Amino acid sequence: MDVINRRWRLARRPEGPVRREDFVLDKAPLAPSPGPGKLLVRHELLLCAPTIRNWISGKRESYYPTIEIGDPILAPAASRIVASDDPAWPVGALVVGLGTWQDYEWVSPEDRGIRLIPDGISSRTAMGLFGMNALTAYFGVIAVGRARRGETLLVSGAAGSVGAMAAQFGRILGCRVVGLCGSPEKARWLREDCGIASVIDYARENVPDRLAALCPDGVDVVFDNVGGEFLHQALAHTNRHGRIVLCGQIATYDVDDPYAGRPLDMMRIIYGSISLNGFLLNDFSADIPEAQQKIGEWAKQGLLAHREDLRDGFDRLPETFMALFSGSNQGTLLGRIADEEGRAL
Repeated sequence: MDVINRRWRLARRPEGPVRREDFVLDKAPLAPSPGPGKLLVRHELLLCAPTIRNWISGKRESYYPTIEIGDPILAPAASRIVASDDPAWPVGALVVGLGTWQDYEWVSPEDRGIRLIPDGISSRTAMGLFGMNALTAYFGVIAVGRARRGETLLVSGAAGSVGAMAAQFGRILGCRVVGLCGSPEKARWLREDCGIASVIDYARENVPDRLAALCPDGVDVVFDNVGGEFLHQALAHTNRHGRIVLCGQIATYDVDDPYAGRPLDMMRIIYGSISLNGFLLNDFSADIPEAQQKIGEWAKQGLLAHREDLRDGFDRLPETFMALFSGSNQGTLLGRIADEEGRAL
């Protein structure tokens, strides 16, 4: 197979905000098959996930991967199988899993967490409504946060891809939901489209004052995508036996010193019997089909609003990724590098 493969590789470690110059674009012939059991996939959609900022930081932690200088950028992907020697992975099938910023790639299904997507589901739906962000919100609210009818659920980044789904799952469960976002447009969308009546625009309102007004009886569950100062503010309003779900810390991803700032009030956590729980979607791999079925049912009932921010162009992948940190994206941010017929974009 004589193919020239486009690749975005890591050129340098970002210092502060990510810049286009942190990446380098090249083209190279596709390598031959590395051996039996490998799939050749053509990537169509690449999810712009905030945690990629951690992977390119150069910090070597046992709990997340480190992308080396010169390596292609890792990213969750929806892809088509182009070549396979295993009938369990048929050519032409749509799969999702961990991919990279390149057109083609030889992958091991086990190493990359590859999953087959049933016929009739588009790559956009597989990465959006049924994708990693929606599933993360589902398990975070239901399994980790154990949100229950009548409780107050506070969601940061509530107009984002994960946050919007978390807020709506809480509403469906019968929680009183309070969502934080950063613009009037996002606040309007949360109220009018997502059915979240209580919204705080943190860019224009005093968050502690608004939390006191909207949550006079405190907060039972916090779904936190942001970290930083918000986590202190949320903790101050968390009830005894409250649960804080730590999904992300985007406020610290794109700064020089992510560990700067004051420590949490640990005595409040102790005396309040408050739990802080981190989690990963992989913790619930066996339960994904059931969760997707439930999300699909709610969507068919008209209970969920979901939007994807689909941006075409392989050459624009760095700018697409950077939109996460400027807050300019609206919904699940996807870089589309090929259409479903395999034409490069």
